[in-house]
Parts: sequence; C-alpha cells; structure tokens
Amino acid sequence: MRPSRAGAANRSRGRSRRLEAAAVLGLAAAVPAFAATFRGPRDRFWSRMTGTGLMLGGLALVARPGLGQARIGRREVGLGLASAAVLYGTFKLGDRFARRFVPGGDDQIRDIYSLRELAPRGETAARLVAIIGPAEELFWRGLVQEALMRRYGRWTGAAMAAAAYSAVHVTTGNFTLLGAAGVAGAHWCVLYAAGVPIGALIVSHCAWDVWIFLVQPTGEVATAGA
Repeated sequence: MRPSRAGAANRSRGRSRRLEAAAVLGLAAAVPAFAATFRGPRDRFWSRMTGTGLMLGGLALVARPGLGQARIGRREVGLGLASAAVLYGTFKLGDRFARRFVPGGDDQIRDIYSLRELAPRGETAARLVAIIGPAEELFWRGLVQEALMRRYGRWTGAAMAAAAYSAVHVTTGNFTLLGAAGVAGAHWCVLYAAGVPIGALIVSHCAWDVWIFLVQPTGEVATAGA
C-alpha cells in the first residue's frame, strides 16, 4: 500500500523541523565560536578556525547526511572556478574602495592578511581546502540556508542566510571583514538559491580562499610599520 499523502507531508514537516532545530543550534554555537576564533590568542587562530569548521561542518553532515555525498566533477569544478573568479574581481574593486573611503579600512585589511603569516602557507592552504572552506559551505548553505529556504521561500531564505553569515562576523570587531563576509556570503547564497550544487560552491569557496588569501591578495598586505 502506498503511504498516504498526509503521512508523507507529516514526514516532510518533521524533517524540516529537525533541520530548523539543527540550524538554530548551529547558529547559537557559531557566534561564540567565531568570537573565540578571532578574539582569542592570535598564534592559535588557524587551530581554532579549523576546530570551528569541524564543529559546524560536522553538525551539517549529521543533520543532512546526504551532504557528504556532494558530487565534485568537471561541471562542479568549472562552475566553482568561474564563480570564484567573479567574486575575486568584486573584491578587487571593494579593496580599493575600503582602503580609500572606509575609516581604518587599510589597517583592517592589512590585519586580515597578517593572519597568513601565522603558519606555513602549505599548512594554511591544506586547512582551507580540506576543512575550513568545505565546512563553511556545508553549514551556511547546506544547513542554514536550506532550512531558511524551506521555511521562508527560496529568495527570502537566501537573503536571511546571507545576513546571518555576515552578522556572525560582528564578533571579529573588524568592520571591513564584516563587509567582506556580507559580499561573499551574498554571492554564494544567491548561487545556491539559483540551483548551483553544493559541490560547485565548495570548489568556489576553497579556490577563492586560497587565491585571495595566499596567492594573489587584492592589494598591499604588509602590516603598518613593517
């Protein structure tokens, strides 16, 4: 006997409620986790960032086990690299604006880039590609945005997810980083809402992280007084 439509609808609502509960739990954990990551002892930044990624990414995989089977083939790689290139171009323009017009923008950008000196470049790249980048997409798009889109609709949910991704960076105390997170988050949230698969977004996030942070920063990166 086929299951009734009512029964299927109840199971769907149940899954959505569990997804929402996991997203709320994750957001509640993300705020203090990001604060500890960016406000704690600087020499431990990459270890804390990796730990935060493991925690939030792990929660997303528990809440949506199917995320662990995200496909990354030629199509996903192509889409991911193209979207990373577009985002990098956006940041090139944003870097010039922030350094010129945002009070303290130049120092804040240099402070962000100084984090790349805290560990060997190869180690940092490995953390970004193996854990941090994928975990952010699994959590922010695969869990948080998915839960919001199911409840509020595709584009409203995407806007709310982008706002949440930006807002959690308030804890960093870096206005320029907050703005950058808002732009990057909106970019990936729009793509996910438009149907770009999570595998392509993981490629995009990882490629963008490594390129803009380690390979080709958007401008001068030496710290003031160096």
